[in-house]
Amino acid sequence: MKKWPLIIEPSILSGDFGRLAEEAKRAEDAGADALHVDIMDGHFVPNLALGPRALAAINRSTDLFLDVHLMIYNPFDFVERFVEAGADRLTIHFEATEEVEETLNYIRRCNVEAGLAFCPETSMSFVPKYLDKCDLILFMTVQPGFGGQAFMSDVLDKVRFTRETCDKLGIRHAGKVVQSEKEKNEVPPFNIQVDGGIDDKTSPKCIEAGANVLVSGTYLYGAPKMQQAIGKLKELV
Repeated sequence: MKKWPLIIEPSILSGDFGRLAEEAKRAEDAGADALHVDIMDGHFVPNLALGPRALAAINRSTDLFLDVHLMIYNPFDFVERFVEAGADRLTIHFEATEEVEETLNYIRRCNVEAGLAFCPETSMSFVPKYLDKCDLILFMTVQPGFGGQAFMSDVLDKVRFTRETCDKLGIRHAGKVVQSEKEKNEVPPFNIQVDGGIDDKTSPKCIEAGANVLVSGTYLYGAPKMQQAIGKLKELV
């Protein structure tokens, strides 16, 4: 079966907030596949970070795919504003709304990708219901809200369960169901993303468990040369 490349997303949360445009361009020049942008409301997580105007400024400075992670309550109310600001994917939290399916559907109707994130303590039993309703599942491998935390290896069981479920049901990219080996070679795998404590030591464990999208903040933005750090992660496949 075809080997698909890893998707590497530097998290601009670990960049210099006084130089957001330059930090976004630095990730692009270093060979990142996308830019991860965390939005925090101070309620769902105990921190505040960025908003639509900051995202619009980032969007003006880079051609990278903007993967916007909404760590906010009632995300439905903010979908249009972040889409207008330049988001290419909006990922909401399962724990942040009682309208999970409705919000995912609305995001897709706005012609951007929809992702669904899960906090470390949330049961994996909720995952299968949404695999055909979103483009990506994100597992937080730290408690959401702050960068630089230690990696939580027990979350890898959830990554493994999700990849096994996708394989069993034939679910590939964006929830498409495929059956034949030919289709599996033509359609990329379903995107399973991990975020938190991701570096060259923890990434192999994530990849082995089935993750194919790695979000890394401290490791990439703190590297002397981001391009080399991205290359090191890419070589792990």
